[in-house]
Amino acid sequence: MTGEMSMDLVIVIVLLVAAVAMFAIGRPRMDVVAVLMIVALPLTGILTVPETLAGFADPNVVLIAALFVVGEGLARTGVTYRLGDWLARTAGASLTRLIVMLMLSVALLGAVMSSTGVVAIFIPVAVSIAARTGVSTRMLMMPLSFAGLISGMLTLIATTPNLVIDAELQRAGLEGFGFFSITPFGLVILALGIGYMLLARRFLGGEAAGPDAARRTFGSLMADYHVDARTHRYRVAAGSPLIGMPLADVELGDGLRATVLMIERSRLFRRTVHLTADDVVVAKGDVLFVDVGVSSDAARRLRLERLKMTEGFFDEYSRQVGLAEVLIAPDSAAIGRSVRTLRLASDHGVEAVGVRHRGRTVEGDYADVRLAAGDTVLVTGSWPAIQRLGGTARDYILLDLPAESAEVAPAANQAVFAIGSVLVMVVLMVTGIVPNVIAALIACLLMGVFRCVDMGSAYRAIHWPTLLLIVGMLPFALALERTGGVDLVVDGLLALLGGAGPTVLLGGIFVLTAVIGLFVSNTATAVLMAPIAISTAAHLGVSPLPFAMMVALAASSAFMTPVSSPVNTLVVEPGRYRFADFVRIGTPFTLLTLVVSVLLVPLLLPL
Repeated sequence: MTGEMSMDLVIVIVLLVAAVAMFAIGRPRMDVVAVLMIVALPLTGILTVPETLAGFADPNVVLIAALFVVGEGLARTGVTYRLGDWLARTAGASLTRLIVMLMLSVALLGAVMSSTGVVAIFIPVAVSIAARTGVSTRMLMMPLSFAGLISGMLTLIATTPNLVIDAELQRAGLEGFGFFSITPFGLVILALGIGYMLLARRFLGGEAAGPDAARRTFGSLMADYHVDARTHRYRVAAGSPLIGMPLADVELGDGLRATVLMIERSRLFRRTVHLTADDVVVAKGDVLFVDVGVSSDAARRLRLERLKMTEGFFDEYSRQVGLAEVLIAPDSAAIGRSVRTLRLASDHGVEAVGVRHRGRTVEGDYADVRLAAGDTVLVTGSWPAIQRLGGTARDYILLDLPAESAEVAPAANQAVFAIGSVLVMVVLMVTGIVPNVIAALIACLLMGVFRCVDMGSAYRAIHWPTLLLIVGMLPFALALERTGGVDLVVDGLLALLGGAGPTVLLGGIFVLTAVIGLFVSNTATAVLMAPIAISTAAHLGVSPLPFAMMVALAASSAFMTPVSSPVNTLVVEPGRYRFADFVRIGTPFTLLTLVVSVLLVPLLLPL
């Protein structure tokens, strides 16, 4: 029997090494490697087919999928982007304040959604801030990635490895982590990370943001076409004859139909934006954004209350309402015609709000200017309508979209419901009223009910390669345990460090986890190391929670290379980093995290 077990262990180790090697070289894709392992393990006879496929029924796999949908709801409703806007407004020109606020914002948001997604959202925000302030993007991208990684240490659901380790504890018949079990360690490491980056930023100096960062914005387009100077804002008061009138029939004096850019409607503590479709009916309390001045007599007659225009008024709607320049093509049927006769609204769902004719902005009544080849028209409408205009209308060439187009939030009016759904999920998880997976599914249902997400966006939000990776790697833990591989590693650790005591072994678990994490994903690392940590604690006769916690902290400490986490990979290009930059900055902080973890974990989670 021993010989068979030894041979089985060799087979498992060979498959594991092969998987790690393919992960390291990046070929084939991680999810393909996982499927290969799912196929190979039953063929060895070590595991049965149901045992190999058990990961598909694991509640934590469903939980992770649900959390992807929750994160998508936060993005689609603009919660994430508004946090970035707040950061840009309040950080000002102080680099120290900017780094502190950037890291706090990323860590806070990453505590309830994918850190990779959060970093992807904040990269354009950081680049934009760098362009405005003249700060090098190199000084912002590394703090951004560090905060993204540390966010995984703030809550149970912040990163997949935490859930994997929690599931392994429960599978071993032990009490799992609580929602905030990891939080005290994460807060200390976050504070150290912020202080460390404030000191290390001097080693990240470089050129200021490049020309790519100077992309057109809503503000610059509005100013170029003088739209901001022409636009007026009116509230429809009670008794107005416009109430109940379709937008197509609205006249604001002198028989002239106004160009209404959009209608803002406040209902149930939220603001809804309606675009310029002619079938929209005006209601009491609506705020009309009008591209024409209304005379005092007409305003009194129509009971329109003029509202003050605030600076950057259009920017806050930029995730719902699109704005772009279109160029009149040389063979366009629009040549010689006026904007008024182009039927842009009826044919393409967009409205013209400005014209540049022969290189100069038309300041007066642009609607009657005869267009020439090379003229540009500023149009507004929904982002999908603008994209369709550029892709299907041969008469118009869609120029480079403004920077805000990358941050579209099609359900921005539902932001309050998205936040409420997340709060419900967190409360349910913290109180333990229902299992975590049910709490996350309830949040998904609430997101759907309140139209924060639709079915298409929900399915697209789920990162299927990550789920396949987990399902494919989970059987290895069982295979190693059954063939004696876990005991072999534990015996080696005990032989090497056992005489030095449990605290040193905790450090050994951290180092082993961090080293493995240099070559494979932190999720796969957690799958492999969780049973080893728990078994090590069992051999020592101490609590397994400190050892499991060390794996969780080490799995999120992927600071040393740009390939050890997708979070790091994302910032390499915008930060103009080299491999050596991560080694130089990340290695000292990894060692600092090791020391802090070894000191804090036994203190807060007694052995």
